[in-house]
Amino acid sequence: MLTTAPRGTKDIMPSDVNAWRYLEETMRKICAQYGYKEIRTPVFEHTELFQRGIGDTTDVVEKEMYTFTDRGNRSITLRPENTASAVRAYVEHKLSKDDAATKFYYIGPMFRYDRPQAGRLREFHQFGVEALGVAGPNVDAEIILLAVQVLQSLGLKDLKLKINSVGCPKCRPLHREKLQAFFKPHFDELCKDCQGRFDRNPLRLLDCKNPHCHELGEGAPSLEECLCDECKAHFEGLKELLTAAGVEYEVDHNLVRGLDYYTKTAFEIQYAPLGAQSAVCGGGRYDGLVQEISGDEARPGIGFAMGMERVLLALEKQNLLPAFDESIDAYVVCPKQENFALAFKTAIELRRSGFKVEYDFNGRSMKSQMKQANKFQAKQVLIFGEDELARNAVTVRNMATSEQQEIAINDIITYFNTL
Repeated sequence: MLTTAPRGTKDIMPSDVNAWRYLEETMRKICAQYGYKEIRTPVFEHTELFQRGIGDTTDVVEKEMYTFTDRGNRSITLRPENTASAVRAYVEHKLSKDDAATKFYYIGPMFRYDRPQAGRLREFHQFGVEALGVAGPNVDAEIILLAVQVLQSLGLKDLKLKINSVGCPKCRPLHREKLQAFFKPHFDELCKDCQGRFDRNPLRLLDCKNPHCHELGEGAPSLEECLCDECKAHFEGLKELLTAAGVEYEVDHNLVRGLDYYTKTAFEIQYAPLGAQSAVCGGGRYDGLVQEISGDEARPGIGFAMGMERVLLALEKQNLLPAFDESIDAYVVCPKQENFALAFKTAIELRRSGFKVEYDFNGRSMKSQMKQANKFQAKQVLIFGEDELARNAVTVRNMATSEQQEIAINDIITYFNTL
């Protein structure tokens, strides 16, 4: 047990890190183009933040949170998502006083006690974006376009963007009544989770993953027919902007997302080759979340989260990850240990000049050290042979061409700077 990572977690080994860096760099680059700044929030928060922010009726709060009592008798939870934390930071640091939009992005680990499966672990990583302080559909469109651009920049095609409006507190009560009237004759057939949601949050009945509940929901009243004029205008504005940007989308009236804080716009980006679990990104508007968390006046907001493991899985399945250069500039070979101090000094000077350099730690034979140089994919090998050192020089071998030449020790940095 001590030599095995906990179930639902995974080591990201050095051989995998280049792919993660590539993904992160792409995300950071595009966020900079859109004017989003990075925020880093604590990996744990007060439990009440997620209970109030995400919603007591969600699977996340009811079943999946890692919650514990600390030594100060405070209930603490490892963050299951980062929107609530970003909004808490927005409130705590009084960013709402700025008239301009506050635009965050984040990259980091989240934690949910879920059934581990491909691309979905208990410790998982999300890239997310949040925009606070803007009520119009223009920022909804911007957020969606940013997500699409990230995925397309990585080479993913066959993306399907689904959008919906989940209404607002003014128009949801009518839809709630219609949903309860629709499902009431089938109440006994609903799963236990849906029976519990029937009174508390019937909208979540449309989001159930149980196949029979999904069948029972076919033909359920659409939110679209209950939307107030404000929500209708907002949704039409979003569709107009997406069309203007040349982005194809599908309106899915059953798309409600799994978190209670969504209002108006909800969206999801799916990548079909991943199969049943095809969603790689999802988000929406949460105009009541700031008020729910702070008790202050409402401030509009919208965001999304993208599962990084799922995106990497998609890139691997489609062979879209680039070849990564893991070569080093030089490997220092020193057959005689009495000359190692000089070899070590030269290696350090090369490193201080910006070159990637390795050497043998164990005093192995020259043949073994040359094998190690090949393993490190060294471009050049510096051989500190006794004959060359007697002339204050070393032999430099080009590993690609096998050509070699003698270079004075004092000229090694100059030589490498000319390569």
